Amino acid sequence: MTPETAIFAALATPVLGAAVIAASGRAPNLREALTLVTAAALFVLVLSIADDVLAGARPALTLFEMMPGLAVGFEVEPLGMLFALIASGLWIVNSIYSIGYMRANREGHQTRFYVCFAAAIAAAIGIAFAGNLLTLFLFYEALTLVTYPLVTHAGTEDAKRAGRTYLGLLVGTSIVFLLVAIVWTYELTGTTDFRSGGLFGADTDRTTLAVLLALFVFGVGKAALMPVHRWLPAAMVAPTPVSALLHAVAVVKAGVFCIVKIVVYVLGVDTLAQSGAATWLPFVAGFTILAASVVALRADNLKRRLAYSTVSQLSYVVLAAAILTPLSIVGATMHIAAHALSKITLFFAAGAIYTAAHKTEVSELDGIGRRMPWTMGAFTLGALSLIGIPPCIGFVSKWFMIQGAFEAAMWPAAAVFLASTLLNAAYFMPIVYAAFFRPATGKEHGEAPVTMVLALSLTAAGTVILFFVPEVPLALARSVAGLP
Repeated sequence: MTPETAIFAALATPVLGAAVIAASGRAPNLREALTLVTAAALFVLVLSIADDVLAGARPALTLFEMMPGLAVGFEVEPLGMLFALIASGLWIVNSIYSIGYMRANREGHQTRFYVCFAAAIAAAIGIAFAGNLLTLFLFYEALTLVTYPLVTHAGTEDAKRAGRTYLGLLVGTSIVFLLVAIVWTYELTGTTDFRSGGLFGADTDRTTLAVLLALFVFGVGKAALMPVHRWLPAAMVAPTPVSALLHAVAVVKAGVFCIVKIVVYVLGVDTLAQSGAATWLPFVAGFTILAASVVALRADNLKRRLAYSTVSQLSYVVLAAAILTPLSIVGATMHIAAHALSKITLFFAAGAIYTAAHKTEVSELDGIGRRMPWTMGAFTLGALSLIGIPPCIGFVSKWFMIQGAFEAAMWPAAAVFLASTLLNAAYFMPIVYAAFFRPATGKEHGEAPVTMVLALSLTAAGTVILFFVPEVPLALARSVAGLP
């Protein structure tokens, strides 16, 4: 199979998977088996393209032209390759987890859940492989629309209210800001294609670049930069596997992926650095990191604490991208992978706690590590990774981000990274301490269903394995930054 054929197959596989999953709704075992088979097939297809991309190839595929110069087309470069590997790989693990969660909690509309999840992964692969801004925008909007039923899955008034916030903010920002930025870019450059080094020359007006950057950054609402972040904690009314999708597999990763891609391949790292058009962005990202960390510190609801942790961690990527040095770009790219594995582990753990113990508040977790050692062991590794403590992959990405800040002599950015590390420890480690070192409370219980424990153990192990063998994501990240 040629890389071009593999691109088409990777885009088509989750779409076909959604169709056969929908058709097998009356046979739950078959439905879930088809979900796992589809997820595994997609990962194999994505993996088959990776060697070519690592070797320097940029396989491309054009589906059709809407008008001359405006095509719906795909080109796989290192950043998109990394995002596709994350989305397709974690879909397998999330599907294993979902089988246990959805059955144990007797969730309704399970077929719709699996269908929408497959459609969301299809949209994520489209975003990852997009060869131009037009294609990126189409799949970005599709991702919002197909995840809306997942956010409102419970059907309660709270879920419907959260869905309105979700849809309103994400569609509103993309139409009002992102689409305007894309049209303006096309008017100025005559293309929407992604290009190494960016589309703009050194003679581009600084104000134009600064306004364009603002339109792009706030137009990509999925990156949850304050004040465009309220949709993310609101969406926590959804089932935990959906929270994992939102925070780790597809939605927020699509957001920060788009930010890095636009900085590197549209506006251009060197162009932004020389013009000074991005000098405002580190302040907004730094404020988001610290403010969201403070909110997380005060939150007693576990999923709310994790949600605001995500808001903070996403702005790590934005801040690192805004530093505009090769090392900071490596750190931003690596943190997309590090955060994905770490945060999905934490949400899996939260869902396991809810399923086994029916507990949702941090203040209720005393001694739970003695009753759920696998779950809380995995939670501990995920927390250590996001704090940035070895031997977890979060240490690697944070190391590059801080090194990038030092390289650019951006001491306030370095201070934000260090201060937020302390805040991360302040809102994660008390949970770990209470779980293992305080007396247990409440009724006796054990671990969650085995598929849930297996899934969270795999992702927790992944945070450690990638620390010791980070070659593939690191090679892709260095290529994005233009480093050998």
